[in-house]
Amino acid sequence: MQPVVEYRRALHRIPELDDRLPETCAYVRSALASFDLEAFSPIPSGVCAYLDAGKAETVAFRADMDALPVEEVTGLPYASAHAGAMHACGHDGHTAMVLALAEYAAARREALPRNVLFLFQPAEETTGGAEKLCNTGILERYHAARVFALHLWPKLERGRVYCRPGPIMARSNEVTVTLTGKSVHIGRAAEGIDAMTAGAEYLRRAYAMLETLPGEEPVVLRFGKMVSGTVRNAVSGGTVLEGSLRTYRDETQALCRRRLEEIGREIAAETGCGAGVHLSEGYPAVWNHEGLYKAVQSALGEAAPLSLEAPMLTAEDFSFYQRRVPGLFFLLGVGDTPELHSPEFCFDDEAVLPRGVEFLKRLLLLE
Repeated sequence: MQPVVEYRRALHRIPELDDRLPETCAYVRSALASFDLEAFSPIPSGVCAYLDAGKAETVAFRADMDALPVEEVTGLPYASAHAGAMHACGHDGHTAMVLALAEYAAARREALPRNVLFLFQPAEETTGGAEKLCNTGILERYHAARVFALHLWPKLERGRVYCRPGPIMARSNEVTVTLTGKSVHIGRAAEGIDAMTAGAEYLRRAYAMLETLPGEEPVVLRFGKMVSGTVRNAVSGGTVLEGSLRTYRDETQALCRRRLEEIGREIAAETGCGAGVHLSEGYPAVWNHEGLYKAVQSALGEAAPLSLEAPMLTAEDFSFYQRRVPGLFFLLGVGDTPELHSPEFCFDDEAVLPRGVEFLKRLLLLE
């Protein structure tokens, strides 16, 4: 069994959530120490290592370490030993591949074209561990000139790497709309202020807004939850709509935010309801640096990633690194497997992960 597979299976047994990763961090630190790389923690539950090859600039590789609050049902012999937690998004594989790359790099320190910074971050699934790590100034302190990440992905050809220039994953904002009316018995409905009707009208106008946006890029706005009223024979005194907005460009996101807030004010003025519209900050869009993409494609030749035709509407906090240095986010196909975040997610790690490590080595050795 290759070391990368051993790393992955050991990590798969000990999934931990958010930025509470004591066992995972201890495992990563122990592995790095065995490669003669000193680990340090710029943020709690983040583990980094710097390999000084005596060069002027540095290449960084990101791995996310957190798992999901999912009860595993795969039946694997190395299944999660932690009830209610599972590596259902492949982060155990990401961490294992970067550990294998660190081992390879440490053995070839003098021959490397750049210094190397290994970034093992927490909280990709929750609060954005990438942003916290970036805010320490670590990329600038170690003169990172480029940053790479590789993410496992179902339904793409097993063992093949995919990429595209420009947008590859969307910006995600959670949208919460609160409408406050006045509840009265339906026998006196004219004396009330109907927050349910106001909510339905807000929903209609929000969806109609999408038809007015520029058509160059996909935008998704959907509300998946609407809660209103208390009983069938009383006018609703309150409605809450919960949804999600997915965009790629900051300008498009700002336009949607502005329009959603305007719709709230319009509904309030027309119905008498109080209206509050809140959008979470979310993660920026993952936007692959076009110049670096071209350079990598040209340098790798036949080993270059396959082209991903269209960006996806999922979100990822790797975008925070890309806002500081040129970066590329790659997808590594795992074939026809259950979807990410599924309690049944599993893949052929012996076939996939070594291919991923070989690709990372090529990135490491690029001039």
